[in-house]
Amino acid sequence: MTDVSDARRELSDGKRRIIEQLKRVDGATAPTLAEHFGLTDTAVRQHLEALELAGLVERIATAPAGRGRPPVTWRLTTLAAELFPDRHADLTVEVLNAVRQRLGDDALDAVLAARGAQQVATYRTLVGPASEGLPVRVRRLADQRTAEGYLADVLPDGDALVLVEHHCPIAGAAHSCGNLCASELETFRTVLGRDVRVERTQHLLNGDARCAYRITAARSATPA
Repeated sequence: MTDVSDARRELSDGKRRIIEQLKRVDGATAPTLAEHFGLTDTAVRQHLEALELAGLVERIATAPAGRGRPPVTWRLTTLAAELFPDRHADLTVEVLNAVRQRLGDDALDAVLAARGAQQVATYRTLVGPASEGLPVRVRRLADQRTAEGYLADVLPDGDALVLVEHHCPIAGAAHSCGNLCASELETFRTVLGRDVRVERTQHLLNGDARCAYRITAARSATPA
C-alpha cells in the first residue's frame, strides 16, 4: 500500500476530484461518478482502481435491484481522511492560549493537572502493579504511548531502561505550553511509583531529535 504522503503527491486532478466527490456523497458507483464528471465509465474505473491500489478507496458490493451482477459502490477508506485538512493541533494550541488569556495561568495549570490525573488513572491500569517487574511495566507504558502516536521504544542502558519517544503528536501544543511536558514527566513518575526514578535525558523542546527518559529502580539509582 502506498504511503499517504506519496499518494497525495501523486494524485492527478481527476483522482483528487473523485476523492472530493466521494467525501461529499459517502460513496457512489462508477457510472454515477462518470455521469457527474462527464467522463466515460472506463476512465473513472481506472482512476478508482489506482486509488484502491493506493489504499484510498474501497469497493462494496450492494444487493442488486434485479437480476445480474450487483452494483459496486466505492467509498473512501479511513486512510483517505489524511488527505483533507486537519487543524486539531492548531485548535489545541488556540484553546490553551485562550484559557491562559481569559482565565490565567492558574486555570491552565488546573486543566493540565486534571489531564494528568486522567492519564495516571489510565496508565496505572495498563501498566499494572510493581510486583510484575519494571521491564514489563515500562514495556506496557511504551506500547500505550505508541498507541497514542509517540512511536516509543524501550532500550537497555546498563542497570536502567530508556523509554525513547521518536515522535511527539502534541509538539505544537508543547511548544506553546511547556507545562505539558512537565506534566507528562510527573505522570510517568507517579505511574511507575516512588521506588522508580525517571529522568528526562533528551527533550525536543531543548533541540534534541526526540524525547527520552532514563528509568531505574530506586535501589540502583545514584544520588542526584
